[in-house]
Amino acid sequence: MPHTLRVDPRAPDVSVIREAAAMIREGLVVAYPTDTLYGLAVDPRNAEAVRRLYDLKGRAESSALTLIAADAGQAQAAGQMTAAAARLASRWWPGPVTIVIPARATLAREVLAGGTTVGIRVPDHAVAIALARESGFCVTATSANRSGATAASTAAAVADALPDVDAIVDGGPSRGGLPSTMVNAADREVTLIRAGAVAWERVLESLQ
Repeated sequence: MPHTLRVDPRAPDVSVIREAAAMIREGLVVAYPTDTLYGLAVDPRNAEAVRRLYDLKGRAESSALTLIAADAGQAQAAGQMTAAAARLASRWWPGPVTIVIPARATLAREVLAGGTTVGIRVPDHAVAIALARESGFCVTATSANRSGATAASTAAAVADALPDVDAIVDGGPSRGGLPSTMVNAADREVTLIRAGAVAWERVLESLQ
């Protein structure tokens, strides 16, 4: 069974977050709550950890991984913020909008699945933000479930779906619902990649 670390979702204990972040830096896979569903965190610069994450999910390495950042500055360390991306981040972060931007070379190529861009967001969740900040770099944000299965919204659901995950930060039930809206801001024209929690019309309005 995974090692479970329980925290208050609104005011997570720093010592617990530090323990989880240390595991991530060691190359382990840690499940954690976000403002949508539970995600799986590894260091996206660690190719071995990323490959283990793919194996754990049973996910094809042809599917790129998205990242969680503590703030826009941390996102900038993983990708190049275009002018449109900066406007979107200012309006929607923290929140359920993932912004796709050109990736920096520091990321493991496995994260990008052969591409040159990466999706990043700052979630509206104290635990997820604290975990990324304490890790010292963005962490992966793929859903905590086997590929193709129902996404987990509780720590218990994560443990049932992924008994081999190294640890679970239990911050209580996540909000569930739709995944983040994914927007491509890497090119001159901003386009919708995946519909989600924020309506595309509202995203477009924020760019005007």
